[in-house]
Amino acid sequence: MMMTKQTFLSFSLVLLFLLHCTNTLVAQPAAAPAQPAGPIAAPSPPSPPAPLVLPGPAAGPAPSGPTNVTKIFEKAGHFSLLIRLLKSTSVADQIEKQLNDTSNGVTIFAPADDAFSSLSSGTLNSLNDGEKESLMQFHVLSTYIPLSQFQTVSNPLRTNAGDSSKYAFPLNVTSYPNSVNISTGITNASLSGTVYTDGQLAIYQVNKVLRPWNLFGAKPPAPAPSPVKPGKQDSAAATVDDDSSDDDHKVNVSGAVSLVAMQHVVFFAAALVAAVFSL
Repeated sequence: MMMTKQTFLSFSLVLLFLLHCTNTLVAQPAAAPAQPAGPIAAPSPPSPPAPLVLPGPAAGPAPSGPTNVTKIFEKAGHFSLLIRLLKSTSVADQIEKQLNDTSNGVTIFAPADDAFSSLSSGTLNSLNDGEKESLMQFHVLSTYIPLSQFQTVSNPLRTNAGDSSKYAFPLNVTSYPNSVNISTGITNASLSGTVYTDGQLAIYQVNKVLRPWNLFGAKPPAPAPSPVKPGKQDSAAATVDDDSSDDDHKVNVSGAVSLVAMQHVVFFAAALVAAVFSL
């Protein structure tokens, strides 16, 4: 009897232990299912090549009032000779008038002081005032050209100096991925930086003074002279000469006739005298 009680007690303890373990397992939350991996992102397309950007000053606020070109050069520095020439030739006033009176804008190719220093000695002194004005106008275009537009401009460009034909003031621009070159037929230069740009005025520094053919190149050969046509006076003189010749010929003929008649008269008189004496 005692043995039966112990066995029943042991069995009860084991049953309680199993019941406790079952409740513990049921109470634990089930693990969340694993999230499927998301789709692999497609690679981004390659970015287009960056446009040509020349070194220049950081963009600042647009100046108020009319644009003063010489003050822009004074602020940039190293353009003292260019400023002096722009003022002495009144080209600075011409540029500011264009900016104020038209909406086309202006583009300036600006040689710094070291570019002027590389000229041969006496180059500028050999020019008169009118030629110095043409030289400065040759560095100015009467339209605003952003840097990217040099790839599509039509050559030769017409500057404020005027005629862009050969032997005059031709200016040709060639744009490459990392540079812009300028040729005048005398000078080969390149843009070395952006001095100023505001959407209406663009100033680009060039490494050489742009010398136009009209001022520094060989003069074209002179055209052959055309044949001279006789004028009215020449025709009248020729007519007078012909009339004079006719008159002289008439005089000569009449003189010859008179001489022959005189001979006949003399011969007849002699025969008459001989006949009288014979009687």
